[in-house]
Amino acid sequence: MKFLSPFTKSLFRSQGWDIVRQIPSGKIAIYGQIAQLITPSTEIGLRNYIAFSARRVGSAMGACPGVIPWHRVINAQGKISLHEGAELQRHLLEAEGIIFDYNQRIDLARFG
Repeated sequence: MKFLSPFTKSLFRSQGWDIVRQIPSGKIAIYGQIAQLITPSTEIGLRNYIAFSARRVGSAMGACPGVIPWHRVINAQGKISLHEGAELQRHLLEAEGIIFDYNQRIDLARFG
């Protein structure tokens, strides 16, 4: 994965956080959807951007300020990705009325 300059990384995070702020309560988005809405960096090239942007969104969610509803971003399988705050994320989503099925997945068509 190519590394971003501190400025580009900051810009990417800022754009991602602005997008996530717009996800309403009771709805979710996937990392790749957020990445598609962020202006691609010319610093790393389009191919690298496409290949790694969803992962960078995940990283940005892990570093966001508390006022960002980071918990509303999940993986493309409709699951919470494994990370330290996964239990809290599930709790916050359930508090907003989001339902998990027996496979621990969220219905993307219903809640997306």
